[in-house]
Amino acid sequence: MVLVHGAFADSSSWNGVVAHLRRDGYPVIAAANPLRGPHHDAQHLRSVLESVDGPVVLAGHSYGGTVMSEAADGDPRVKALVHVASFLLEAGESTGELAAKFPGAQLGAALDPVPVTTDGGTSTDLRIRPERFREVFAADVPEDVADLMAVTQRPVTTDALEDRATRAAWRTTPSWTLVTLQDLAVPAESMRFTAERAGSRTVEVDASHAVTVSRPETVARVIDEAARSTAG
Repeated sequence: MVLVHGAFADSSSWNGVVAHLRRDGYPVIAAANPLRGPHHDAQHLRSVLESVDGPVVLAGHSYGGTVMSEAADGDPRVKALVHVASFLLEAGESTGELAAKFPGAQLGAALDPVPVTTDGGTSTDLRIRPERFREVFAADVPEDVADLMAVTQRPVTTDALEDRATRAAWRTTPSWTLVTLQDLAVPAESMRFTAERAGSRTVEVDASHAVTVSRPETVARVIDEAARSTAG
């Protein structure tokens, strides 16, 4: 199992899911996602996949789903894709475009842009203002945990949300989608739209965007189903 976190989170957001998967005997890697842009991040993820022996079930949360679909295209070792509070981008679409396709997202107004210097010039990092973090990202996570998540959140560049996908691994790899019904970052209708378009097997859960933290057993169960369904 290779797990890819999304924006405003880090690999520790998978801790509860990892515990469930390891209890069931699965080897797991929670990959670090640079959050710099889908093509840059996909290249990094491919290097992680190349280090793994044997078949892989790849799970991505939020923007992590964009990265994994870009990275896994054409990789025969990846047997299943699990999109968690995410969507299945078609080539030519961006994460931000699909997140805004249906009403209900409150994330944009809660973001704080910060100009940053990069090797290639300048860019803009986005982070959720701490006072809005629990409300828009992790409403069903205990307050003390959400407060820590707000402090340790990883910023994402505007490029990561605006750059368009060039590959779509779900076209050739079986996929599952976990739709979060209380999500204020990515509307459930956006997830349903891309899941239906792709023929992805869909599970719905009454949870916030931070479902890997609030409902790790549900996330692990979907990943386990994907693994069992594509084994052999």
